[in-house]
Amino acid sequence: MMHRIERTFAGRKLIIETGRMAKQAAGSCLITFGETMVLATVTVSEKRSTLPFFPLTVEYKEKTYAAGKIPGGFIKREGRPRDEEILSCRIIDRSIRPLFPEGFQNEVQVFVYVVSADQENDADVLGLVATSFALNASKIPFSAPIASVRVGRVQGKWVLNPTFQQLEFSDMDLVVAGSQDSIVMVEGGALEIQEEDVVEALGIAQRGIRELIALQEELLGKMDVEKMAWDKVETPDEVVKRVTKEAEKKIVAAINQKDKHTRIQAVEKVKDEVKTALKTELPEAQHPFIGGVLGDIEYRVLRDQVLTSGLRVDGRKPTEVRQISIDTGLLPRAHGSALFTRGQTQALVVATLGTANDVQRMDSIDEKQETTKSFMLHYNFPPFSTGEVRPVRGTSRREIGHGNLAERAIQGVLPPFEEFPYTIRIVSDVLESNGSSSMASVCGGSLSCFDAGIPLKAAVAGVAMGLIKEGKKYAILTDILGTEDHLGDMDFKVAGTKDGITSIQMDIKIQGLDLKLMEEALAQAKAGRLHILGEMDKALPTVRPEMSPWAPRIITVQINPEKIGDLIGPKGKTIRGIQEESGAELTVDDSGLVTIAAVGAEAMERARQMVQEITAEPVVGETYEGPVKSTTAFGAFVEIMPGTEGLVHISELQWGRTEKTEDVVKKGDRVKVKLIERDERGRLRLSMKALVPKPGGDAAPAESTYAEGAAPAAEGAGAEGGADGGERQDRGGRSGGRGGRGGRGR
Repeated sequence: MMHRIERTFAGRKLIIETGRMAKQAAGSCLITFGETMVLATVTVSEKRSTLPFFPLTVEYKEKTYAAGKIPGGFIKREGRPRDEEILSCRIIDRSIRPLFPEGFQNEVQVFVYVVSADQENDADVLGLVATSFALNASKIPFSAPIASVRVGRVQGKWVLNPTFQQLEFSDMDLVVAGSQDSIVMVEGGALEIQEEDVVEALGIAQRGIRELIALQEELLGKMDVEKMAWDKVETPDEVVKRVTKEAEKKIVAAINQKDKHTRIQAVEKVKDEVKTALKTELPEAQHPFIGGVLGDIEYRVLRDQVLTSGLRVDGRKPTEVRQISIDTGLLPRAHGSALFTRGQTQALVVATLGTANDVQRMDSIDEKQETTKSFMLHYNFPPFSTGEVRPVRGTSRREIGHGNLAERAIQGVLPPFEEFPYTIRIVSDVLESNGSSSMASVCGGSLSCFDAGIPLKAAVAGVAMGLIKEGKKYAILTDILGTEDHLGDMDFKVAGTKDGITSIQMDIKIQGLDLKLMEEALAQAKAGRLHILGEMDKALPTVRPEMSPWAPRIITVQINPEKIGDLIGPKGKTIRGIQEESGAELTVDDSGLVTIAAVGAEAMERARQMVQEITAEPVVGETYEGPVKSTTAFGAFVEIMPGTEGLVHISELQWGRTEKTEDVVKKGDRVKVKLIERDERGRLRLSMKALVPKPGGDAAPAESTYAEGAAPAAEGAGAEGGADGGERQDRGGRSGGRGGRGGRGR
């Protein structure tokens, strides 16, 4: 049976419906906002999984037909998810995962399809709303409806679910997910906003979230939903008591080791000894419960210690940041490099400068045309960083998510492309990991940019915050360890400059957080961030005044747009020739702005001279030298610049009467001429005799006129005709390359 509700939300039509599509799934929901439509489906296995974690998988797919497009490339179907799809998928996964009941181990799959994209409204927040409704409308146990919204701020005014166009003018892009009473997930970036602005934005988001939850509850009230029966496997009391008695004191002693691997080994040794001892005492049916109880003891011991004594397992206080060491400029051939170490977390971060040809080209259902990206940050997390051995199967979703978080943090302080016309790529290779390698990547990325001579607005640092909460007692932890992340309740990452926040991400493992706790965590994060920025300032306080000698230098030359065709040449022959001869790299845009990039001043200067020679405009009164391209009865055509010809009328070849052009010049001769006139149609009039003394007197500007009938014969042969032909050819070639239709002879 179909159920549907329609309301106005954030000034646009919002429709939630179920029962029309994907009826064999355990639950489905089609949501429409504006003309963007998202379909979410959920399914569940009937049998309990034996995996040691909750087996939830989320897939988010943008169908290209949603925007009336056909996928690019050779394989004309959707393939590997784009980074933006993976990021949207992670938003959904991180929001719903903590809200399944503890002990529920049946495999759950969530599929989200974007089936219509109006190129105004983003589908990612809609995907979570649709998933929430589908879960609550299914037999799958789920705590309660949740929702997500995007918050922007345009000219000081808050905007709920801003359009793509509004986001271009917003100083904040914040995605917030929450329940009726609390926040469960935050993800976003900003342009150095204050902590109180983030709290205010979360309050705006929470009002929108409650409105969306009310719509879901109204529609769910019209449905008869029966939840599936499932049993939580309870650990026998006898096992709990026996394991606790045997292991608790030993784990307390083992867990308080400053070194990560020493701590892990000590805890694992206790667990192995207890398992071996108790397997001889307890019935075989109870053996599988021993490991779970040992994990619960470790969880409780760490949390109790922090809440009662205020000391963490490595001996730090809750607000204390681990020791930091920094090395910069350690890779001699890299354009910029930094080794950032904080405790047992270490990242080697390298910045590389490229040209406009190095931009990343992206095709999206949210853009009418292909877009480009001139700044990238790539994060790599190899298994050796945690001392593990595991298979490497390409870039993981976690790596994409952490890289995007660090990229947003630095993007807000980059110089405009017009002022610094380089493509910038930062690579963070995590060499050691024990808590918040993404924030180490932010710090190292900022330092590598300084080392590369990239004029950032300010240095950027990041810190990860944790939380341990039991009832009304809680402790907020600065610069969390991996153990504190694993056994704690929150992973809250905040990055920014001394003046404000540029990137933020929060995941929680409990039902949600209130705004008071968020406000306190943000204030503590600011103190930690300022401390880290102070350490970074000691290592490299400002941008290096000189770039690496191995980095390309870039200059720009403005040419007449009508000369673009001359510069590019037939099928790009001319511009390729310049690049091959000079060793520089050239790009030209439709406005005639030529960008020249080269490693070395000699190559750059040679390329600049060649560009100017080809695109220079003839100047009346100047002297030129060039070959005779052809001769006629009324004169000779001389090429004074590449592709630019003028007529030396027969009367201008020499002083005195000339019977035949070939008596003075022949095709192929190199001659010197003076440009004496450019007529209203752009035709060039040249003179040879103006450069030699007049017999019996000084050289003087020629006063002769074209012979009768000469002008019509010369029409189209001058500079204007040649330039037009080259420009038309170039435009046709670029159009064909972009649209893929150039080879059809159109």
